[in-house]
Amino acid sequence: MKKYRKILAMLAVLALVLVLSGCSNTPITDKSTGFWDGLIILNFSRAIIWLSNLFGHSYGLGIIVFTLIIRVIILPLMIFQTRNMVAMQEVQPQMKALQKQYSSRDMETQQKLQAEMKKLYAKHGVHPMASMLPLLVQLPILIALYQAIWRTQVLKTGSFLWLQLGSKDPYYVLPILATIFTFASSWLAMKSQPEQNGMTTSMTYLMPVIILITAINVPSALSLYWVISNAFQVGQTLLLQNPFKINREREEKQKAERERKRALEKARKRAIRNHKR
Repeated sequence: MKKYRKILAMLAVLALVLVLSGCSNTPITDKSTGFWDGLIILNFSRAIIWLSNLFGHSYGLGIIVFTLIIRVIILPLMIFQTRNMVAMQEVQPQMKALQKQYSSRDMETQQKLQAEMKKLYAKHGVHPMASMLPLLVQLPILIALYQAIWRTQVLKTGSFLWLQLGSKDPYYVLPILATIFTFASSWLAMKSQPEQNGMTTSMTYLMPVIILITAINVPSALSLYWVISNAFQVGQTLLLQNPFKINREREEKQKAERERKRALEKARKRAIRNHKR
């Protein structure tokens, strides 16, 4: 049942992305109406333009600063989501052991499995669905930021460094950087997992390719957003899900557990010898 609830939640997130992404692509102006266009996208657009004027009418800097502000605002949600995800990864081996122990498909065995899984979650203070709510909050915000840049004509008319924000990057610098940062954040997150599967590995290498192909074919304003957002994601991953720190701590725990078991085994053997005497 939990498996199906998780699948339904994932489908709900995907549906939300599709609905918001499929909203009107007409340009955002002061006459835009409705909750999504008139309240959310329009105000995002105004904020970016205001920041651009603050930084010498540089729309590139406006996009960079606003992207960073949004990422910082949703950082507490990311911290909660990442911590729960890391904790879930740590209990994966124990979950698999329970599933192997209660592998029978009869109702009684499955009920025992669910009871043991609940105890395991409670012991480690995690919940399999806890990371879904932050994701549901983050996605509309990030999609709104994306659409504010995409649908605000003035943001695509300016220049920034070597870029014409409404045109593709002629030297492919931004697409390459977006690809590198996407791969780096995915790779770091993958390396922090105690067990890696084929799906995770495939997505780690597939997503950067998708980002590269897309970034090559969209205006530089969007490529700039992807570079900044994904670069922030790399720093966020190193801060919250640092694989080097996590793996070191994991190895220390495993070493301590092995030493504890050796000590118990020595104590057991010593007790047997003393008993024989």
